[in-house]
Amino acid sequence: MAEPVNNLIDLLLNDNIKALKPYESARRLFSGAGNKQQVWLNANESPFANDFTIDAERFNRYPDCQPPAVIDAYAAYAGIQPDQLLVSRGADEGIELLIRAFCTPGKDSVLICPPTYGMYAISAETCDVGIERAALNDDFSLNVDAIKAFKGKVNLVFICSPNNPTGTSVDKNQLLEVIEHFADSAIVVIDEAYIEFDKDNSWAAELTHYPNIAILRTLSKAFALAGLRCGFTLAQAPVIQALMKVIAPYPIPEPVAQIAAQALSSKGLVTLEQQVAVINQEKALLKSALAKFADVELVGDDKANFILFRTPQKSALMNHLVASGILIRDQSKQVNLDNCLRITVGNPEQNKQLLSEISRFFTLQTSTQEA
Repeated sequence: MAEPVNNLIDLLLNDNIKALKPYESARRLFSGAGNKQQVWLNANESPFANDFTIDAERFNRYPDCQPPAVIDAYAAYAGIQPDQLLVSRGADEGIELLIRAFCTPGKDSVLICPPTYGMYAISAETCDVGIERAALNDDFSLNVDAIKAFKGKVNLVFICSPNNPTGTSVDKNQLLEVIEHFADSAIVVIDEAYIEFDKDNSWAAELTHYPNIAILRTLSKAFALAGLRCGFTLAQAPVIQALMKVIAPYPIPEPVAQIAAQALSSKGLVTLEQQVAVINQEKALLKSALAKFADVELVGDDKANFILFRTPQKSALMNHLVASGILIRDQSKQVNLDNCLRITVGNPEQNKQLLSEISRFFTLQTSTQEA
């Protein structure tokens, strides 16, 4: 029976989807390694797990499309108006909604600036939307001239700041030049998934002045709620109204809305600040320790909750850490990131374990070479 079914699927499947390669998420890459002994430092998740309460009284009812408690709380947190906000299933859904709302399949294109987050391209490919690329400069700053050359050729410009996986923040003057250049032709999408680690560089306060920007946010990183799948798109009201036309009727489950509202409460925001402070402190310690290894070169910047570094022994080190139960992320397939690995900042115990294994690896390598 399998062969006729496979033939039918092959017949019906969209050619664009046939050629599509799925995003290699941290969980897909190590789907068989999810036991309690693993140290997960590969997905830029928070090392903290916070407690919340759930009220099941409304579970028999469909949830609000845009839960007022979540919308109002996040709007207050971001310093914007509620009608400038949309909540979705992670920031990833925000990416897809923007593409679906503002790009015509088979006709329009988006612009990305690699090395950067992979879901911009995946979502565009899934929607049969073209992808143009303006690679970052060698120092990971925007290549503004290259970006500006795409005016009239793209409907969306995706810029991640702080950027994943380089940890670099985009210069505000450069970004302003891009926003103004595309003012009458494209929406500039600023991905601020890691903005809690670089608060002074948010563009949320500028929404009123620039109708062609949209900002992506999430509870997955600093808020320690990656498992919740709750993200936000910030933009002027007409953009939000357009996204509301293409979003699913019930995107936010009731338990998700309840937990998100608690995370955004006064108590939740105090917890956020405390945990961000711990992560930043641990990040500084990790950077200092890594810089002492002769075969390690720190790459990019530290404006997020991860560290990127280069080593000529990338594959051997990666294999050693995986064998030791420590999972980090190989970024060497990305533009200008040859031999680069990315480490998510863990809790103090996890970071000590990581450094101990890296030290053991280089010691073993030296002993082997001397022998």
